[in-house]
Amino acid sequence: MNYGFVKVASAIPSVRVADCNYNEQHIESLVLQAEGKGVEIICFPELSICGYTCADLFGQQLVLDSCQEALFRLLDVTRSLNIISIIGMPVQYNGMLFNAAVVVQGGKILGIVPKTYLPNYREFYEKRWFTSALAIDTVETHLCGQAVTMGRNLIFNASSCNFAIELCEDVWAPIPPSTNLAMQGAEIIFNLSASNEVIGKHSYLTSLLSQQSARCICGYVYSSSGYGESTQDLVFAGNALIYENGTLLARSDRFSLSEQMVISEIDVERLNTERRINTTFADNIRNNEGSIKEIVAQTVTPNYDFQLTRWVNPHPFVPSGDELKNRCEEIFAIQVEGLAKRIEHTNAQSIVIGISGGLDSTLALLVCVKTMDKLQRPRGEIIGVTMPGFGTTDRTYHNAMTLMKTLGITIKEISIKEACIQHFKDIQHDMKNHDVTYENAQARERTQILMDVANKYGGFVIGTGDLSELALGWCTYNADHMSNYGVNCSIPKTLVKYLVAWVAHTNIDPEAKETLLDVVDTPISPVWDSVRRRYTSLQSRHLSIRTILPRRATSQ
Repeated sequence: MNYGFVKVASAIPSVRVADCNYNEQHIESLVLQAEGKGVEIICFPELSICGYTCADLFGQQLVLDSCQEALFRLLDVTRSLNIISIIGMPVQYNGMLFNAAVVVQGGKILGIVPKTYLPNYREFYEKRWFTSALAIDTVETHLCGQAVTMGRNLIFNASSCNFAIELCEDVWAPIPPSTNLAMQGAEIIFNLSASNEVIGKHSYLTSLLSQQSARCICGYVYSSSGYGESTQDLVFAGNALIYENGTLLARSDRFSLSEQMVISEIDVERLNTERRINTTFADNIRNNEGSIKEIVAQTVTPNYDFQLTRWVNPHPFVPSGDELKNRCEEIFAIQVEGLAKRIEHTNAQSIVIGISGGLDSTLALLVCVKTMDKLQRPRGEIIGVTMPGFGTTDRTYHNAMTLMKTLGITIKEISIKEACIQHFKDIQHDMKNHDVTYENAQARERTQILMDVANKYGGFVIGTGDLSELALGWCTYNADHMSNYGVNCSIPKTLVKYLVAWVAHTNIDPEAKETLLDVVDTPISPVWDSVRRRYTSLQSRHLSIRTILPRRATSQ
């Protein structure tokens, strides 16, 4: 199974201007390499069969005939291949010449897409040689002895996705053709380009492609001319770029003297899910209805085992470097502002929070402290309640008490042991049986205390549970899954420790720093409690702890 992923490639072949035989051989080589790696669709640069910089040679019939001969050879090579190849070449029709993309699979031409917008400003002269796709509707023509559909509004139905094509300048237009093509069902856009290099252009280009893939909620595969093109007027860096919904998946090396091919997988299943969720996308479909011609590619059965090559971030919520600092600053500010508005709106006299000495309650406490400071209210209006129970450790208890004293909040220590013992007697539960009843009774007792303290002091309870706990159900119903306002509810567990560490280093009283860093270093108890419980049960079956703990890398 490929789980909705489509393996695509952007290739930059070695080029000699107007040497179609040489160019076809290098395109052919890259197609065969891509087929061997399980690529389903490969895209080449604009006019790659002859070279983008042929200039007035485009007016020579010899060059145009050589392009067709090269395409004939490529069709013959691909006859036994599953891969779909998108090649750039000039195509003649009714006395006009079009800068076009030719889509090839299994020895057949599936369709031809001419370039819509021809740049004819500054260093570009394309209208000198080519006609815009706007000059024709969708038509039937002949190329290499085959009857072929040609038009700018073609969508190709492949086995694993629907894709469409635009060429270079098209994506720079105020309303690119890919916008309408995506609205009409194209999930991946391929762009055959020959964008030259000038100072500052590359960053603008990558931003443009990223935003277009994000706006269209699509995959975007870009292939631009590289080394070998004429440098009489222009220089080409050879940009191969693959985006998915605004995210860069793969890129080539710029200014390389060697031909390149970058491969990645686009998650089409995810893209379709995002489109269904995004109701604005659906509204735009109704607002951008147009005439679309669908072309069905041949159905193929992959003769390879699918392998995912794209990098999947194991910690997607935790960026690195300066971005982590900026992310933490922004998240903390959002938490503080949200709580500040809630306090003012409810006219609360206090806020109540349970302090365990763990990461989640520590972060929630820091948010409370910063909020009171911002509202210019005394920290004493924060009531921190520590409620030691049967499993409370000296380390977490000490950190909870030290942190509350250091930050200057009101402290209440209420043990839950006697209350739970009485409760177990009332329901006739054996305290030696540390089952779900034993664990949940403590959590519910703590929540009852917090709610009643909040009632007594005219406040509300601050929830400390994080997104990971809530999503996984790692909380007790009618206990720690409840609160009046949860400040951590949209923050994953993997990010909580980084937020606490960031506050310790940048945004809190210096005397609290040591305690905060010790909280960060404390093992996350629910994980280790789970491991201990599993280990205890496994010991009776003579199994090793290594069967339940992840293996460490040899470098650690």
